Amino acid sequence: MIPLIALIRKDLILFVNDKRALLLTLMMPIVLAAFFGYIFGGSGKQETAKIEIGVVQQDDHLISKNIVAGLQAESALNIKLLSLEQAQESVRKGKLSVAVILPAGFGEAAGAALFNAKAKPELRLLFDPSQNAMLAMVKGMLTQQVMQSVSGEMFSGKAGGQFVDQSLEQLAQKQSDAKVVPRDKELTEFLVSYRKFQNSRMAASEPSNTATKAGLSMPFTTHEQAMVASDALHGQYNGYAHSFAGMIVQFILFMAIDAGISVLLARKQGIWKRLLAAPIGLNTLIVARALSCALIAFVVTALIYVVAVTVFKVQILGSMLGLAVVALSFALMTASFGLLIAAFGKTPEAARGISIFATLIMVMLGGAWVPSFMFPQWLQSITLYIPTRWAVDGFDAMTWRGLGFDAALPNVGVLLAFTALFSVLALWRFNANKEQH
Repeated sequence: MIPLIALIRKDLILFVNDKRALLLTLMMPIVLAAFFGYIFGGSGKQETAKIEIGVVQQDDHLISKNIVAGLQAESALNIKLLSLEQAQESVRKGKLSVAVILPAGFGEAAGAALFNAKAKPELRLLFDPSQNAMLAMVKGMLTQQVMQSVSGEMFSGKAGGQFVDQSLEQLAQKQSDAKVVPRDKELTEFLVSYRKFQNSRMAASEPSNTATKAGLSMPFTTHEQAMVASDALHGQYNGYAHSFAGMIVQFILFMAIDAGISVLLARKQGIWKRLLAAPIGLNTLIVARALSCALIAFVVTALIYVVAVTVFKVQILGSMLGLAVVALSFALMTASFGLLIAAFGKTPEAARGISIFATLIMVMLGGAWVPSFMFPQWLQSITLYIPTRWAVDGFDAMTWRGLGFDAALPNVGVLLAFTALFSVLALWRFNANKEQH
């Protein structure tokens, strides 16, 4: 135990004395976590950014005007009225995600198409192909406004009355030129009654000078409730909680790379041969390096979470003990990963390149950059075999999800299993190449 403790103490002193490396180890994950956390919602207090879209209004019909007014009233949209050339140029250059073109005659044609499925006017949508998600959102809002404006005008507006009058004239002409069809007679009776209903609706709305007629709208309302761990949050999600978890996982793994590379450098410079010349076994040397790396990783994780809690208002809504156990198991997994790099790396230069690539892949698939639910289903299944996925999910569960200690146990178990696997492989490799040390 005395040599083991001495070796661990040596590694800790070297880490603390390198002030620049210590500062970067703490500052880089905090800065990047702050950036990603702000982008993905922050503490929930800032307003959601509006979607800026362009509208080319080539039609002066009342229906088209009501559609534009409805889009301008949407809280999630920022409408810019443009000419066709301006809209095309703005979308082409990426300044706008989507532009809607209301062609001449659209309002009248849309009103007639409400009762005639064969003749539908066309709305042109110009969109940036790199932002398909925006196109789907705008199409949904546009559908709502078009249906409400068209149905409102046709049911209780002047355009609807004119359309009914035209239909009655066509039926009268048809009946005078040919034999009376029973279906046409029934349709005429319906339109006459409907025209009386329209007149009563228009008369009722005239005293109040209502510009927008009531039309078809969604037959329900929604109530959104965010499933958060504490009612004190009032449904707010702190985006910093997930971003700090992801950045901790990423940069702690980078520490493991540095630890593994330092072992390769020590072996290359002959330092390990001098250490092994003393009464210290190879396994003792390896375990000491792993424990010192794990201790440093655990302390750095704790310090970063202190900053997250005090500065960025991240709350530990779950089990504090669970968070500590997840952090400790991840630190041990990190240390064993560093030893694996040292065991299988032939040179520091070659090991650095391949280990950085492997780490970035693990971080990406683990959901540290982009939440894993955005992955395809087949890829989500694969990420269950990657330790970073369990580390990120474990930190999330103990912070903003507010789950209990029992929820941390599967994550801890998987991380410790990877720790055992990496450690066994590393020790086997070190002992197989013992003569090289």
